[in-house]
Amino acid sequence: MDHDFCTSEGARRLKQRIEEYWRERGYEVDVKLVDASFVAAMRSARTDVRSDMINGLPTRDQDDPVPPRGKLRDVA
Repeated sequence: MDHDFCTSEGARRLKQRIEEYWRERGYEVDVKLVDASFVAAMRSARTDVRSDMINGLPTRDQDDPVPPRGKLRDVA
């Protein structure tokens, strides 16, 4: 399954996609994979994807370690 992001492989692909997306826009995000325990509803273990983003937005860009909140650089 290509769209199952709860498996370790799917979570790894999602991590890469998130990092690449924001890198192309001049931002650096810290994304980590965390193995979680067995979930009865899913009938399997899962891998969580966690980041340092707030409300889905990066907290710093590549050049400035502490940019103003909510500032997104335009990509031409």
